Amino acid sequence: MDYVIRLAQREDIPDILKLIKELAIFEKEPDAVIIDEAVLEAEGFGERPMFTCFVADSMDGIVGMALVFFRFSTWKGKALHLEDLIVNDKFRGKGIGYALYKRVMEFAVEQQVNRVQWEVLDWNTPAIDFYEKSGAKVLSDWNVVHIHKDGFEKIASI
Repeated sequence: MDYVIRLAQREDIPDILKLIKELAIFEKEPDAVIIDEAVLEAEGFGERPMFTCFVADSMDGIVGMALVFFRFSTWKGKALHLEDLIVNDKFRGKGIGYALYKRVMEFAVEQQVNRVQWEVLDWNTPAIDFYEKSGAKVLSDWNVVHIHKDGFEKIASI
């Protein structure tokens, strides 16, 4: 299968959102996505983009994407967070996921970051195996913590 990994453009937004929703379904959270195309455009393609997105573009259209953003580690300095890496179900097993992953790592080198980090669900053993084989360390002694808008708004109003 022929495809190219490239930087996402505004016209890719509908396909990016479809892939985000596909990932939410895969992760057993089909109703969790609350953003829309307007949010993706404003936050990723505006004057001060909050994220960078790479897409796998083929004759079949956009079949995969990897979305990253910068973080700062008090221990390591400049870091990159891989928020999502998804390949459309019909196109998995063709090397597209690895190509997107490789592009993220190339971007990390280009941007001179000291660490790339991301989360992976504990039941997603194919992804865990893939990451470990690539040299990544899956941490078992840290818990991911989230607080959503209703929670932090409540705390902020006290």
